[in-house]
Amino acid sequence: MRKILIVDDDKKTCVLLKTYLEKNQYDVILSHNGESFLAEFHAHLETLSMVILDVMLPDTDGFALCKQVRQRSNVPIIMLTASSDETDRIVGLELGADDYIAKPYSPRELLARIKAILRRAAPETPSVRYHRFVGFTLDLMERTVTDSAGNPVALTGLDFQLLKYFTEHPGKILDRGLLCEETRGRDAGPLDRSLDVQISRLRLRLNDDGKQPALIKTVRGAGYVFSADVSVSSV
Repeated sequence: MRKILIVDDDKKTCVLLKTYLEKNQYDVILSHNGESFLAEFHAHLETLSMVILDVMLPDTDGFALCKQVRQRSNVPIIMLTASSDETDRIVGLELGADDYIAKPYSPRELLARIKAILRRAAPETPSVRYHRFVGFTLDLMERTVTDSAGNPVALTGLDFQLLKYFTEHPGKILDRGLLCEETRGRDAGPLDRSLDVQISRLRLRLNDDGKQPALIKTVRGAGYVFSADVSVSSV
């Protein structure tokens, strides 16, 4: 059973959400402040499938917790924000969150987001296992990326999914709506900058100059193109 750790100081909402998710075959752990969240996180670190962080907490904020989680784990993270300000969403994504959802939300909507992220994060058993480009190796089975020296490249699940899609379509212009659909399961609004933040973060991880990128190039008015040659193999 998938285990989800949720931190939110709204205890009534948490209990209702826990009941709903448990009916859908998830094991849910609740915490209501940063201190208890970190205790639960460290206690269940090896078995967690997802973390859901409320931005506003009595003793800290979800951004600080997101940063601490990312220092220890690549477990998928969904941020909950009551603010309509895009800044909250952008900050969360820059710190390594995989998705965000605005309050108030329906449990059904959150469940759909959870399922979509976990489905895309599931291990694959592909006939082609490796995508290689300019010294990097993307392992589809282990869902890891290493550089030319064999060192791991720190990517979130969302980063990996985006890079995987790019390496599956090298040289093709991919529009924003398609990229959002492939990574988040939904289209982006015209003012949604979350994809831009994710692209910038991925460029940074791949040492791709943000001002003059050589790997992930922006095609103004059309989308993005992955310009590197990609070779694929099973070994």
